[in-house]
Amino acid sequence: MKTQINLKIDNSVKKQAQKRAKDLGLSLSSIVNATLKQFARTGELELSSAPRITPYLEDLVLEARKDYAEGKTSGPFNNASDLTKHLGI
Repeated sequence: MKTQINLKIDNSVKKQAQKRAKDLGLSLSSIVNATLKQFARTGELELSSAPRITPYLEDLVLEARKDYAEGKTSGPFNNASDLTKHLGI
């Protein structure tokens, strides 16, 4: 069963939120629903617009740091021709 919630917010905030939701291909209603569901499920409320690293990218960073620590890296290169020579191009 669905229910309706009435919220009083600044019109400019609503318009900005609708734009961000639209940029993600979502409605503002679906954003509010997802936020409330997560809060109900976990008791946590995340309020951040900062970009988050994906697990895949995090694994790549960890792998690169490991390679660097083990000396498995190349460079630095002083110019593009040194890099292309190293790559055999």
